Amino acid sequence: MATDASLSKLVKKLPKDFLAGFATAAFQIEGSTDKGGRGPSIWDGFSRIPGKTLDGGNGDVATDSYRLWREDIALLKKYGVRAYRFSLSWSRIIPLGGRNDPVNPEGIKFYSDFIDGLLEAKITPFVTLYHWDLPQALHDRYGGWLNKEEITKDFANYAKVCFQHFGDRVKHWLTLNEPWCVAVLGYGRGVFAPGRSSDRVRSPDPVNPEAVHPLLRTGGNSKTEPYIVAHSLLISHAHAVKIYREEFKPFQKGQIGITLNGDYYMPYDDDPANATAGQRALDFHIGWYADPVYLGHYPEYMKEVLGDRLPTFTPEEIALVHGSSDFYGMNTYTTCLAKNGGDDEFQGNTIYTFTRPDGTDLGCQAQCGWLQAYAPGFRDLLNYLYKRYKLPIYVTENGFACKGENDLTAEEAVNDVDRINYFKGNTKALLDAISDGVDIRSYFPWSFLDNFEWADGYGTRFGVTYVNYKTQERTPKKSAAFLMKFFKDNIDGYALPEDGDSSASAIPVGQTSSGRPTKSLVNGHLQYASNSSDRTTVHAPFEKSRLQNEVLRRAEDIARREEVVAQREEDFATRELMVALKELVRREQAVARREERLAAREKELLQRESSVAGITVSFDLPLVETEADLNPVDRLISSKKAANGNPSSATPESVSSPSSRSDDTAFFENGVTTQQKLVLGFPDNLHLPSSIAA
Repeated sequence: MATDASLSKLVKKLPKDFLAGFATAAFQIEGSTDKGGRGPSIWDGFSRIPGKTLDGGNGDVATDSYRLWREDIALLKKYGVRAYRFSLSWSRIIPLGGRNDPVNPEGIKFYSDFIDGLLEAKITPFVTLYHWDLPQALHDRYGGWLNKEEITKDFANYAKVCFQHFGDRVKHWLTLNEPWCVAVLGYGRGVFAPGRSSDRVRSPDPVNPEAVHPLLRTGGNSKTEPYIVAHSLLISHAHAVKIYREEFKPFQKGQIGITLNGDYYMPYDDDPANATAGQRALDFHIGWYADPVYLGHYPEYMKEVLGDRLPTFTPEEIALVHGSSDFYGMNTYTTCLAKNGGDDEFQGNTIYTFTRPDGTDLGCQAQCGWLQAYAPGFRDLLNYLYKRYKLPIYVTENGFACKGENDLTAEEAVNDVDRINYFKGNTKALLDAISDGVDIRSYFPWSFLDNFEWADGYGTRFGVTYVNYKTQERTPKKSAAFLMKFFKDNIDGYALPEDGDSSASAIPVGQTSSGRPTKSLVNGHLQYASNSSDRTTVHAPFEKSRLQNEVLRRAEDIARREEVVAQREEDFATRELMVALKELVRREQAVARREERLAAREKELLQRESSVAGITVSFDLPLVETEADLNPVDRLISSKKAANGNPSSATPESVSSPSSRSDDTAFFENGVTTQQKLVLGFPDNLHLPSSIAA
């Protein structure tokens, strides 16, 4: 093992702009999940489900960094770090997540103030847009990452909002953190949010399938969903990069890329079958994402294994994805031995082990079963990635969780020998890789603080700072001091704070490392209020960029509002025309109904006319010579008159002649006149059937 002094002799000093610091993620440290206008993420509800985390813990409080961010910056400054990698919470910035949903001003202000605080402490912000905490509303609304068409638009909008508000000060962007974990652990194995898989014990079907989006009506499908999700992640990443490069990079002058997790896989032994196992594992773990981004296609072995289960890129999509990272973002923790065999396609149908053929382990075992220390594998992986993808490498995560550390007191835990040994080996491996010709631009150990470690809960501690989760007191571990000394010894011009050992003491909540009252923020800037030198600090080097960004943001906002107004005006005109048209249709329908009624009456009249077509009507009726010539009604009238002794008055002419009745009473009703009814003794309003007059 090389000594600390010998490390600096392996290569010349790292350049002044080498980024050295620590890393965290929003959901793992912020807490305050219901504060500041934040909306729920998929991890909020998932972590509260009994059995989803090892200790039952959730992210509701975490390390309380939403409230204690000033103390965290003070500790980073005390350590002497030059850079800090952290993530933004999508649902804190856009609570419902969507492109048509409102942006949360409190979320924007929180991150803007935090970025200003880092810069005031001379710490470079290195920002991740997405570290697994998808807004719950998007998952419920359309299936989240399962719906490529919707999620790509919403992620692009979210990214643009971040570039607009923070890009004047942030020059290092990561779109996605470890998409392999999102797809495989969230949609393949079901151990991460949203907990989908083919295992119906772990991922049961919804109780009421009809009440959820069609993509969510089962508990998941491990054979298809991980690859659908991965495809959506890659295309969403590429859209965000396109927006940054075209609309912001020309004047913000930053870099953007993606960071991928992936450990190194060595052949188990010299068996030829095992010789290819390592590459198959690398293809399914790293190549799945890196090959499309840097080479322009999925690995051939994945195509062979998955067939049509692996989505295909359209020509437009692959043109967008290929080349969509300015660097290679690398998260790595361990090395495994790979043996041929097994049926786990997420592992490339290989078997992983830490145990050599002779029965010895590769290295020191961590708290997590998947992690052992093996520094040579770190060097080998750096060389592999640089030779294959040929871009500068930013190491954005690398760390170790000491076994049993959660069972120790703070005083015991700070003496983290296993973690120090891990970093001794890996920092030497990093320098060795640089000596090999690998272009490495950063090193961010995971993690700045002990925190909520996803499905492991709080029992697994990766931090170089011990956190008492009951009091939120932070106590530096000796590994922090080791790393800061490494940075000082190996980075050109790197200086540590004058107050000496960064692991000397804990920092009480509510104070900075120097014991001064915590700085407050006024109008987005840090303000000191401790003595007569009270002042507001404005970051002059960033003022021009800030103004440029503000001009762009306002111009885009006005253009968007003008477009909305024009669209609304057009909508109003269209609606007015539609109302007028509907009114005409209503009138047209009324006329049509009247025409239908007239047509029906005309048809009925034609039928009646047809029934009497053979009858000749004359108003000059001849005198009836014989009773046989009378119709039945007239015969009745005649007989009745005869019985009364007035036969001459019973002639038809005397009762039916037009000259013997008035126009208003002498009319026909089914062939019988009113006067005839009266002669017969019938009531005037009696309706006689036409057969009587036949």
